[in-house]
Amino acid sequence: MSVRALVVDPSAAAAVRLAEVADPVPGPGQVLVDVSHASLNYGDLNDARSGRVPVGAVLGSDAAGVVVRAAADGTGPAVGTQVVALTSGAFAERVAIDVGALAEVPHGLAPAHAVALPVAGVAALRSLRAAGLGPDKRVLITGASGGVGRFAVQLAARAGAHVIASVGSTARGKGLVELGADEVLIGLEGLDRSVDVVIDSVGGPQLVEAWNLLAPGGSVQSVGWTSGQPAVFPPYATVGPARSLTSFVIEGAAGADLAVLTDLAARGALTAEIGWQGSWSRFAEAAEALRGRRVPGKAVLNVSRDER
Repeated sequence: MSVRALVVDPSAAAAVRLAEVADPVPGPGQVLVDVSHASLNYGDLNDARSGRVPVGAVLGSDAAGVVVRAAADGTGPAVGTQVVALTSGAFAERVAIDVGALAEVPHGLAPAHAVALPVAGVAALRSLRAAGLGPDKRVLITGASGGVGRFAVQLAARAGAHVIASVGSTARGKGLVELGADEVLIGLEGLDRSVDVVIDSVGGPQLVEAWNLLAPGGSVQSVGWTSGQPAVFPPYATVGPARSLTSFVIEGAAGADLAVLTDLAARGALTAEIGWQGSWSRFAEAAEALRGRRVPGKAVLNVSRDER
């Protein structure tokens, strides 16, 4: 048997095409999930072109759907459970998923909103945690209008921090005050006080600017590099009171953190904004909108079985 999936193909639009792949065979500690929704991340677009995901392999990390086969070892959710997961090869009609990589979707949380949480939400949660978030901190979030940024704004505000959201334009800053930002800036214009934490997804010259604003003992977490530009530090920029610039990647099972995020979202304490939603057959359109920074929040793909 086979299922449809979005696979890497350098000759296709956005380097991705719909194709038939082998039906997944779950291991003892995996459940089999029929996927209804997937969420597109900026990193997925890079994975499709960088070679990190091989040609012909299934792309994606964020999936939501229903368990159709429970784990053989007796762990994890039962058949019929709605789940959301952070797993490789997520962009397929059916996916085998480690039980530690998923969380049950609470009642009242729509799958389309749950699927917006895995990569972006876990990255925001873990990077803030690693940076030492606290109620007395000044937190700068660059690229604050994107998926990671919007979650980071909300989570930092919930922790009682003073949140400074940096965006590329006035239009991109819409709604961030309502999410908890104390200040919304175009770039870093007007920011003349030091900050304790930086969650940076822009990279390039803005990363250098943010580093220069960091207070002694502060931390920059580099979670992305959407600018595509080099970051050139002037001589002695890294000499002085102790500060840290830390590269960030999601490692290890995300299930526990996903449970935290889905609970917050179900209670209305965390908003997963969907800026684009459509059939996965429109992947190239979604990718173009995401690269063009025309998607506030997340882009969600509907995995349709009616388009064969």
